[in-house]
Amino acid sequence: MGRLEEKSANFQLLLSMAGRGSGQGRPQPGAERGPTPQSRGSIPRRQFHGSRRGSSGRFSPAGPSQPPAPELHQAMPMAPSQGSAFSIPSHEQQFQQLSIHGEASSSHGISKSMRFPQRPGIGITGSKCVVKANHFFAELPNKDLHQYDVSITPEVKRREVNRAVMRQLVNLYRMSQLGGRLPAYDGQKSLFTAGPLPFSSKSFDIVLNEEEDGGGGGGGGGGGGQRAFKVVIKFAARVNLHHLELFLAGRLTETATPQDAIRVLDIVLRELPSARYLPVGRYFYSPDLGRRHSLGEGLETFRGFYQSIRPTQMGLSLNIDMSSSAFIEPLPVIDFVTQLLNKDVSARPLSDADRVKIKKALRGVKIEVTHRGNMRRKYRIAGLTTQATRELTFPVDDRGTRKSVVQYFQETYGFNIQHTTLPCLQVGNQKRQNYLPMEVCKIIEGQKYYKKLNEKQISALLNVTCQHPQDRERDIIQTVHHNAYHNDQYAREFGIRISPSLALVDARILPAPRLKYHDTGRERDVLPRVGQWNMMNKKVINGGRVSYWACINFSRNVRNGVAHRFCQELAQMCQISGMDFAPDPILPLLSSQPEQVERALNERYSDAMKMLKPQGKELELLIAILPDNNGPLYGELKRICETDLGLISQCCLTKHVCKTGKQQYLANVALKINVKVGGRNTVLVDALMRRMPLVSDLPTIIFGADVTHPHPGEESSPSIAAVVASQDWPEVTKYAVLVGAQSHGQELIQDLFTEQKDLRGGTITGGMIKELLLSFYQATNQKPLRIIFYRDGVSEGQFFQVLVHEVQAIRKACESLEPNYQPLITFVVVQKRHHTRLFANNHADHRSIDRSGNILPGTVVDTKICHPTEFDFYLCSHAGVKGTSRPAHYHVLLDENGFTADQLQSLTNNLCYTYARCTRSVSIVPPAYYAHLAAFRARFYLLADTSDNGSTTNGASGRGARSPRGHGTAAAPASPAPVKPLPALKENVKKVMFFC
Repeated sequence: MGRLEEKSANFQLLLSMAGRGSGQGRPQPGAERGPTPQSRGSIPRRQFHGSRRGSSGRFSPAGPSQPPAPELHQAMPMAPSQGSAFSIPSHEQQFQQLSIHGEASSSHGISKSMRFPQRPGIGITGSKCVVKANHFFAELPNKDLHQYDVSITPEVKRREVNRAVMRQLVNLYRMSQLGGRLPAYDGQKSLFTAGPLPFSSKSFDIVLNEEEDGGGGGGGGGGGGQRAFKVVIKFAARVNLHHLELFLAGRLTETATPQDAIRVLDIVLRELPSARYLPVGRYFYSPDLGRRHSLGEGLETFRGFYQSIRPTQMGLSLNIDMSSSAFIEPLPVIDFVTQLLNKDVSARPLSDADRVKIKKALRGVKIEVTHRGNMRRKYRIAGLTTQATRELTFPVDDRGTRKSVVQYFQETYGFNIQHTTLPCLQVGNQKRQNYLPMEVCKIIEGQKYYKKLNEKQISALLNVTCQHPQDRERDIIQTVHHNAYHNDQYAREFGIRISPSLALVDARILPAPRLKYHDTGRERDVLPRVGQWNMMNKKVINGGRVSYWACINFSRNVRNGVAHRFCQELAQMCQISGMDFAPDPILPLLSSQPEQVERALNERYSDAMKMLKPQGKELELLIAILPDNNGPLYGELKRICETDLGLISQCCLTKHVCKTGKQQYLANVALKINVKVGGRNTVLVDALMRRMPLVSDLPTIIFGADVTHPHPGEESSPSIAAVVASQDWPEVTKYAVLVGAQSHGQELIQDLFTEQKDLRGGTITGGMIKELLLSFYQATNQKPLRIIFYRDGVSEGQFFQVLVHEVQAIRKACESLEPNYQPLITFVVVQKRHHTRLFANNHADHRSIDRSGNILPGTVVDTKICHPTEFDFYLCSHAGVKGTSRPAHYHVLLDENGFTADQLQSLTNNLCYTYARCTRSVSIVPPAYYAHLAAFRARFYLLADTSDNGSTTNGASGRGARSPRGHGTAAAPASPAPVKPLPALKENVKKVMFFC
């Protein structure tokens, strides 16, 4: 029996023995916890025969024979536990008992709407203050609205064309056929009016000029004439706003958010900006909203704003925030290609790599031709020819007569093509290809760039979007005034009034927690000030040991003497920080070229193991010095070290190695190295003193989970899921991690729980949750009786599906260990990709802001701009560094533990001070942060696979990213394409926080 099987058997025996003599297993909430979980969560309580504390001690192996121990990070299947006759309802039955409304879903046995936990009250901990939020109160109309179905033929997929058709219809027939109504249109199938139209169904014939329909069509060519459409408008339903009013007043807690009514009002308020600006999702951009900035390689920034209407405690609010995004510069295509490749494209033929880069950048881009005078026909680029322009011919008649592109343009238009060695742009469809020389094409203005930016472009865009809080607040107010919602004809038509002032919100500043360091340091603990502290006179609470280490220098700009001194300084800093760190490397410094990373790593590791293996020792750490611009080197190094060699590594950039006065940098690197080799930097004093409510009283495991998706255009690349879990109760500071590849764009974590049939027809269970629960038991000799799950990366539209799928997986994982094992679960979604910003009420009062001008760390808001009834809050847990701080939004989807507002807010804020990589509090709770880091790291493990379509599956070629809203899908696909599993982490790597 392997260690993992023995651990599972011990876990099962622990659970079954703990049940004897215990009246009930699931811990009941104490009086101090406020409402019971029945009133706080959606999932009913179940009786559970197990100990409140959980037994400890040694247990002999028990249970059936099981397969060899799997790699921890792969969430491999395990055999089911045996011997329990305790009967509990199936998961389908459990979820059918949810507090639900509406028809049940056949796939889960649950409804499409459910009640999330109600707010347990308002928090009172902390010092009170007032902040401003970029929410503007929206007064509701006092009348019902009318919805009409719209059918446009021929069908057009592009919303801008549909909007142009409807705009023409309203201009022609508003006062006659529409009864004077000014309708709001969603650009697709729905039309809304503030009162009934004078018909139940009517058809209209509309004719658009090419310029009016947006041009370019679906790929062929626009231009030269008119397009006729038939529009049918048919009454569909009345939109009752009374339920929305009751919901906002907190008097409809038994039903889900009335999204249909909110959607209608959102469409109304988007109507005028959609006509005035360039709409991109919930954003609106215009070259007139601010100065453009070049991003390089043919891209520039457009200034814009985000707009969304939201249900809050103060009623409906309009959330307005500033935005900047990358757009394609309206350049001649030749100039764009020159910038893209950063070279004179007429000097020599393009390489295959150049063609791939051009094709990837230009596919789908709209252009207009410039060789026909005022007749600017529009096209959408479909591809690039493989032949040069001078080699291209096409048939001109049915007899097979062919003519060259060069000859055709000279004879037909009198245009002499100069750049004949360049390929042509392909426009049109597969049946009828049109060839356009690059030099006769110009990119049309106002096209957002959706593909992946390079590092320089990302940096330039961040510099543009980074605004001081006062500047951002000013721009938001100016945007509201510029949009003049009080004069918006659509808002007036529907009776919506928008306040011109930012919302004033009551807030509190939570106290910082005291942090514990080692007793041998001059300072044994510290109370952070304004979210910061330092390591002066302190030693890490648990120092790791590094006896055998080596260094490789991959930078041409770092001499060996400089690299050697840097390693000595780093080793000394690790010792000062409290680690047992050998002063000298086991091997002399090695210099290598970045292109030879695999060979250098293998040779250095092999040389070290020749010395260490006879002693039963391992190389414990590799320090790698990298060039500042290292391309794929970093990712390749991490992949080789962590999945091939089993080697912990620490990378240092040239600019830091050569810098003078780098003590703070060295101290931060020492903190990272310590947790990578198994140490701990600091813990909460309250955790050591067992003073953390609903964490210290019972064995508690804290999970963090995230899914990162490939960039648009990388359709062949999978999404990466990562789950971390604490391993050191009661301190909850040290985490283990599991990562896995899953279907492209899939937001639900597919491997939380797995079931497979074995060769004998039995069921083998496994998955991430089960592996991490067993890992926790191995580390603490305790079974977790509470689970706190922080889930990152979920949009509001995915709440229900993620909760159902992932809580069900957690339940099944626990049940697979022991049918009676049912720890209490609190499931919290962590959101950073929102647009709520909080500003100091008085920017001149330096007591209410940090040095960056932002609100103070620990600022929490759970009133006014939060959900009318559900358990959510905004927490700014970090001090600002540059720009405007973004508070994290925490929304509780399930709370069986019965947290009060103060308890969950304080726990979350305190955990933000335990982040291992720096001596600052961080912006999101560390388990979620670690999951994001682990998912990002795992993308480097994917092997490069670049094809002619320009997509790549190599995470090392650029940073992985969460997909824009709408790219990640919550619903599991019916038949997902098979995903190649990630390479396995080595045994010694997966036990430590290697991702830090």
